[in-house]
Amino acid sequence: MSTRIEWAKQVPEAYKAMVGLEQALAKSGLESSLLELIRLRASQINGCAYCVNMHANDARKAGETEARLQTLSVWEETRFFTERERAALAWVESLTLLPERHAPQHQFDALREHFSETEIVNLTLAVATINAWNRFGVGFAMIP
Repeated sequence: MSTRIEWAKQVPEAYKAMVGLEQALAKSGLESSLLELIRLRASQINGCAYCVNMHANDARKAGETEARLQTLSVWEETRFFTERERAALAWVESLTLLPERHAPQHQFDALREHFSETEIVNLTLAVATINAWNRFGVGFAMIP
């Protein structure tokens, strides 16, 4: 499969806006390892090969272990993730699968136990941003 359109070259303003979201997330105070888990899990759900490859590598650079990376897609079945991370991963799945999951109140309540309101907004921004990147990656058949 080949890339369909090099979207960033066609509409550089959109690419610049997406990079701006990433820059805001870099300043959010959220741990880089948590951000990479969020990006990787959403990319797995969305089937974005380009993003899965990139964020698995970025997660390793952020200190993630192979055991955690290999079991991220089944995080609920392991003990490798903290309660804080589990609350974030549940939120990732609900927002990524929004038509099916509807961001339930119990998941939001779990977030409040582990994150400040500002952090919850930044987590949500991270999920929204990676879902947007995934749509470009899948839609334009980007290859790792």
